[in-house]
Amino acid sequence: MSDRPYDIVLYGASGFVGKQTVQYFARHTDAEPVRWAIAGRNRQKLEDVKDAVGVAVDILVADSQDQSAIDAIVAQTRVLLTTAGPFALYGNALVDACVRFKTHYVDITGETPWVRTLIDRYHTQASADGTRIIPCCGFDSVPSDLGTYLVVRHIQQVMGMPCKTVQGYFQMVGGLNGGTLASGFHLHDSGQTAQLADPFLLNPFAPHSQAESDSLQNGKAERNRDPVTPSFDPDINTWVAPFFMSPVNTRIVRRSAALYDQWQEAYGPDFTYQEYLKFDEPLAWLKATSVTAGLALFTGVLQQPQVRSLLQPFLPQPGSGPSEQTMNEGWFTCELVGTAIDGRKVQGLIRDKGDPGNRATVKFLCEAALSLILQADALPGGQVRGGILTPATGLGDVLAERLRRAGMTIEVNS
Repeated sequence: MSDRPYDIVLYGASGFVGKQTVQYFARHTDAEPVRWAIAGRNRQKLEDVKDAVGVAVDILVADSQDQSAIDAIVAQTRVLLTTAGPFALYGNALVDACVRFKTHYVDITGETPWVRTLIDRYHTQASADGTRIIPCCGFDSVPSDLGTYLVVRHIQQVMGMPCKTVQGYFQMVGGLNGGTLASGFHLHDSGQTAQLADPFLLNPFAPHSQAESDSLQNGKAERNRDPVTPSFDPDINTWVAPFFMSPVNTRIVRRSAALYDQWQEAYGPDFTYQEYLKFDEPLAWLKATSVTAGLALFTGVLQQPQVRSLLQPFLPQPGSGPSEQTMNEGWFTCELVGTAIDGRKVQGLIRDKGDPGNRATVKFLCEAALSLILQADALPGGQVRGGILTPATGLGDVLAERLRRAGMTIEVNS
């Protein structure tokens, strides 16, 4: 791919998150030899972004439903980065072209049923070709997946034993953009919500295969069910609640664990992962209970189109999102507790300033794309690894180190 004119193309660059990827590349690629371009379906909007950011980059135009136009873009780049969601609507032609042209791919989807379709259609071919197709490279699901990977490897390498469990605990402040809501609404409208309950939806074997049936029979599925009630957690000595992103993040982590198991780099026998929202005192119990009730109410609204249609005019629309001040003042913390098979604990921490759904997501995504270009030889599995991968299996320590250099706190301590 060295003769292609671009290293990275940013698709969806005129959208709310897409504009932020252009700003990030403008600020962070001067010191590194990266040839990049911006792309989308509307040339004038892309010109406006280019002028607003003040960058001299090429503009490529293709509607996401126009396969031949998408092919023309994908054939010119080594990596395609896309922020154009809902991905089940606008991502199929992009991924299809990336697999055919052996172009690496990263996005910020959280649409796990769509990711399942990618696994079924493309994993075998992408794996054979060494093409890395890596969805979920935003706030869902880099902290969960990369953090778990780092904690597990610390237990294995420092303590010399397998990992039994990892628990993730999130706290955050930020806003919500219209694209994220649109993806959530489409997921519920598409009739795929039943798949969301499958804790092994993204595992290498097809859901409900013999391997899945065996898991259900031996109780593994029950140990991996999503929490639905608040509880007191003795590991962190406070109350926790179900995390609204857990049905996405946990499936990505379990796919990572299952893939590493296939590659004889297993996390540990019968490894489990769960995650929660963490609440500090005072009134941690009340906060956890209130948020759990609010999450249940919101889920109910999603499932009632008539009720949702009344609320939709008051919610962020596609292309819109939080103010600059809200995004700058946001933050997130992901604390991880890993337990070795002998019961000893390891603490992990991923933390950064900035709205997690926008500032952190953009940093995760852009550094993921740069990892694929600038440090390909150091990636997990070397140059030959491919498939429908995860941040941990496709990027691993390379992404962690790039994020540290970009100012993010990433620590693991025994």
